[in-house]
Amino acid sequence: MIFTGSRPSVPIPETSLTSFVLSRAEEYAARLATVDVTGGNGYTYGQLAAAIRHTASGLRARGFGKGDVLAILAPNVPEYPIAFHAAAVAGGTVVVLNPLDTADDLATLLNDTGARLLVTVPAEVAKATALTTRTKIEEILVFGEADGATSFSALLADDRTPPDPPIDPARDVVALVHSSGSTGHPKGVMLTHRNMIAKALLTGLVAPNGEGERVLAVPPFHHAFGLTMMMNASLSQGATLVTMLRFEPEAFLKAVQDHRITRLYIVPTIAVLLARSPLVDRYDLSSLRSIISGGATLDPEIARQVRERLGCHISQGYGLTEAMVSFMQLEDPPTPGSVGRNAPNVECKIIDVTTGEELGRNQDGEILIRGPHVMKGYLNAEEATRKVLEPDGFLHTGDLGHVDDDGELFIVDRIKELIKYNGQQVSPVELEAVLMAHPKVADVAVIGVPDEATGELPKAFVVASEPSTPEELMAYVAERVAPYKKIRRVEFIDQIPRTPVGKIERRTLKERTSK
Repeated sequence: MIFTGSRPSVPIPETSLTSFVLSRAEEYAARLATVDVTGGNGYTYGQLAAAIRHTASGLRARGFGKGDVLAILAPNVPEYPIAFHAAAVAGGTVVVLNPLDTADDLATLLNDTGARLLVTVPAEVAKATALTTRTKIEEILVFGEADGATSFSALLADDRTPPDPPIDPARDVVALVHSSGSTGHPKGVMLTHRNMIAKALLTGLVAPNGEGERVLAVPPFHHAFGLTMMMNASLSQGATLVTMLRFEPEAFLKAVQDHRITRLYIVPTIAVLLARSPLVDRYDLSSLRSIISGGATLDPEIARQVRERLGCHISQGYGLTEAMVSFMQLEDPPTPGSVGRNAPNVECKIIDVTTGEELGRNQDGEILIRGPHVMKGYLNAEEATRKVLEPDGFLHTGDLGHVDDDGELFIVDRIKELIKYNGQQVSPVELEAVLMAHPKVADVAVIGVPDEATGELPKAFVVASEPSTPEELMAYVAERVAPYKKIRRVEFIDQIPRTPVGKIERRTLKERTSK
């Protein structure tokens, strides 16, 4: 059974990504497009479009064009979309990199992609320079000034006619975004111009920007959530992006207040801050109209607390690097635990994890997604691509869930993260939701730990907001779940290890347990 949403399908423009994103730049020429949180550096839409054209010409002067790869190793800064879209206009591909990655990881990713140019910030120039001896990087460009690197402003100064290479939107890869690697070695997700346009377009349809929208750019642009749902979708609708180098609670809250932010894209850990931190009461957040959570499952109780405390709409969507913007909550308030209904153009089916048989409503199985936003494939990994992409275009997500009678999708867990206790499947996400409702729990992660008698035992790592005991928390869970789902061990911890978009790093916790 194939599930579709209630909204009609929409045509995907047959154009390049940058042409789509800047389609209203002339209309909004005087409006601020991107600005640093300090207010000291920014670009209007007219300046942004001109800077992209000039930079594309500067890249062409360096011999950069179709088939070439430019890498960006930087936090969120106003010039990030200029570098990204200039490379796209020149006909190249952009690989976005995480500044927190080790030099070894970055070298591997750069060699896999064959990147020739690397754009970075002054704080990362030393790391970038060291990478030139281990990769194909020919030149380092820096936002600002730094010894040993070419200033990005040198490209901005090129006023020749920008390049106009032929683009096949359905085939030409414009972005390489690496998967989180939570289940193995990170893989380069190949996203075409059409994929990226569909992602931005669908975001605008399910979560349209209001007039005068001001977005605080907290999720990193090097992640699919920040790149597609936030950066490109916001710019395509004429919003103002206020960029932050890194998340710090008080700086974040002050930015919302001082810049009169109207929309937030956040991860669940920030939702917990907004729901429970006493810091929130020190700042005026009344400008907020909407909050969209992504990257990991948002606890319904936390969402309710945020909604009641701030008086604004909060929702969550569902997607993954390979297929961002697949489902989105539309109702206010949304159905607890749901990630919403299909976005336009998106099809879904649920299959039995053992037999592959298609399932009906209210039956848990693996979630498969099909639509114009689904990736072209994994870079240099044909076998891995075949494992997740069916010949008919459906993508295996690796997530377990079901569609209910109202067409809403509920995520149960990652298939590979299910705990096998005495032959029964136990969901870490379910147990985490139960524990997060306890007043003494600030954050939690649950994993399975090896046990000779039962196979695996559910163990909780807990960040406590008040003094507690393992016995208290285990009893609390036992009263609310089936006997086989009970938490059997509790370890208190200062901080739950998470990726930049809030996903729990369960491998780190498993390694901690095995030592």
